[in-house]
Amino acid sequence: MAKLLLGPVLSFRGAGADGTWKVSALIGVDEGAGAPALSLEGKRAAAPVTLLRHQGRVYLRYDLSCKARKDERRVSYAIDGVDETWQFTVPAKGAAPRMAYVSCNGFSDPGGMRKLIKAENAVWADLLCNHDRQLRPADYALDREQLWHEAQIHDQGGQRFHLMLMGGDQIYFDSIWEDIKPLKRWIGLTRDEQLRYPVDAALEREIEDYYLRLYADRWLRKDRAPWGGGATPLDAAQAMARMPTVMMWDDHDIFDGWGSYSPEMQRSPLFQRLFHHARRAFWVFQMQHAIELLPPLTPRADVRVRDDDPLYAPIAWPRILAGDKLALPLLDGQPGFSFAHQAGPVSLMVADLRSERSQEQVMGPASWDAMQRWLAALPAGAASAPRHLLFMSSVPVVHPKLSLAEAFMDSFGQDHVLDSSADDLKDHWTNDDHEGERRRLVETLLRTARDKRLRATIVSGDVHVAAWGVVYRKDVEPADNWAQIQQLTSTAVVHPSLVSVMERLFFHVLDSVAGSAQTLDVNLSAEMMLFPGSNRYVMAARNWLALELDEGAGKLWASWRCETKESFTNHLLATDPVRVQG
Repeated sequence: MAKLLLGPVLSFRGAGADGTWKVSALIGVDEGAGAPALSLEGKRAAAPVTLLRHQGRVYLRYDLSCKARKDERRVSYAIDGVDETWQFTVPAKGAAPRMAYVSCNGFSDPGGMRKLIKAENAVWADLLCNHDRQLRPADYALDREQLWHEAQIHDQGGQRFHLMLMGGDQIYFDSIWEDIKPLKRWIGLTRDEQLRYPVDAALEREIEDYYLRLYADRWLRKDRAPWGGGATPLDAAQAMARMPTVMMWDDHDIFDGWGSYSPEMQRSPLFQRLFHHARRAFWVFQMQHAIELLPPLTPRADVRVRDDDPLYAPIAWPRILAGDKLALPLLDGQPGFSFAHQAGPVSLMVADLRSERSQEQVMGPASWDAMQRWLAALPAGAASAPRHLLFMSSVPVVHPKLSLAEAFMDSFGQDHVLDSSADDLKDHWTNDDHEGERRRLVETLLRTARDKRLRATIVSGDVHVAAWGVVYRKDVEPADNWAQIQQLTSTAVVHPSLVSVMERLFFHVLDSVAGSAQTLDVNLSAEMMLFPGSNRYVMAARNWLALELDEGAGKLWASWRCETKESFTNHLLATDPVRVQG
C-alpha cells in the first residue's frame, strides 16, 4: 500500500487554446517504494516527472490535464495503493472559472492559536463544505446565501470552485529561528555579529533540509488521519487535493519580513542562504517545477547601481521551460516568478512581490517591463477578450496608512527578526518608500482597463482582516467605471485575526484611520470602504473569499465568508462590467 508523505497537491497550469484544462498533481513518497501509478477517469496517467529527490524521499508530478467540454464536469483521480478517490471540476469550454481565494495558511506564534474560539481548521472546513456537498458532515446546516449556490450548483451534481487562489503565506517558515539551534543563538548576537555570521557546510545542510522537509510536515501532517482512513479531516490538504491551486509566495514562505529589513541585513550571508533555499523549495512545492530547471539569480554586471535594491539579470523563462509541457506561463525577461493566465472572460495576473523586494523596492525594472508587456498584449474588443482582470497582490494596495507608526518604527533604525511590527509596516504598498511604485501599479491597471475595455480588480491578503477598498480617478465621471479599481482583501484562513488585547487596540486604530481617503496624485485617490454588511472598514475575523462571474450580466461577484463565534457570515459585493464613455 502506497504511503503518501505529501499531497496530492493540485496545480492549475493554464487553459490551452485547444480547450485543454491543464492540471498537475504533486505527491511525495519514499524513494525506495517507487512511483505509484495514478489513474484519471479510470485510465492510467502518464509516468510522472521527478521534481526532487532528497534524503530518501522523491517528489513526483503527474499530468491530470483533460479537455473542457460544452458543460462543466467532475473529474475523478486515484493513486494506486491509496484507498481514496479525489475529484475536481473542469469548467465548460470558454467559461470563466469559479474561484476561491485564501491566504495565511499557518501561524507565526503557536501561542496565538490557543486564543481561537474554533478549531484551527474551522475556516478550511467551511470552505470545503461550500465547495463539495459530498464532504459535509451529516448535521451540516445551510444558510440563506448558501441555498442559492445549492440550487445553482450542488443540486446539479457540481462542485462550487474550479480553482483555488492562494495569495501568500501558504507555509510559515518563521519556526526556523527556533528549530535550528545556530539560528536561535544568532538571535542573541550583536547586530555586527549577525551581519558577519558565516554559514558553514553543516549549517547549510541543516537549512536546506529544513526548507525541503517542512512542506510535507505542514501540508500533510503526521498526526492527521491517513487518506482512506475514513474520518479524513477537512483541512488544507483536503482542499489542495480537490481544487487546482494558483500559488504565489509572500514573506512567511521565506521567513517573516523577508525583503523589508535593512539593506545590510538583506545582504548578510545568513539571510542570503535562507532565501536561496526558500526559493528552491518554493519552486518545487508551490510552482511544481523540477529543481534542476531553476536558474540562479544573477546580479546584473552591465550597469553600476547602488546595492540597496536587488537588480538581477532577466531570465528567459520560456526558453528554460520549453521542454516542460506543464510549465507555468512565467513572464519572459523577469528574474522573479510572476505569471499570468487567461481563462475564458477572466485574466489573472499573479505578481511576485518578494524575489526583488527591498525596503524601497517591490519589483525590479525587468519585472515591471515584463508585466506591462503581457498586459499590453491582452486582446481587446473580440468575443474572446477578457472582461475582468484579477491582479493578485500578496500585500494590499489599498489599506489604512499608519504614518505615525511608520515614523516611530523608522526612528529605531534596526532589524528585529522576531518582532514583525516594523517589517509589516515596511511591507505595505502604502509605506512612504513604496508610494511611487504603488502609483505606477495603479496607473498601469487603469490604463489596461481603459485600453482593453475591462474591469481591473486587486485581490490581496497578508493583513489578517477582511476588507474592501477602491482606488479611482477623480477627473473621470463615475459612469466611466474603468477608472475605478476594487480591492478585495481576504485573510486569514488559519492565522488568528486580531485577538489579543494589543491587537484589538490596533484594530480600533486601524478602523479609525481607514475612514480617511488617501491622495495618491492630483487626480488619483484611494479609499477604504465600509465592509459589505458591516459598520466597520475592516473585519477582524478569519475568512475566505469566493470570486464568481455572472456570465449573463457580466458582474464579478465577491463573497466573503467570515468566522464568528457561532457560525459564518456572508458579505457580498458586485463589480459591474466595464463602461467606457466615448
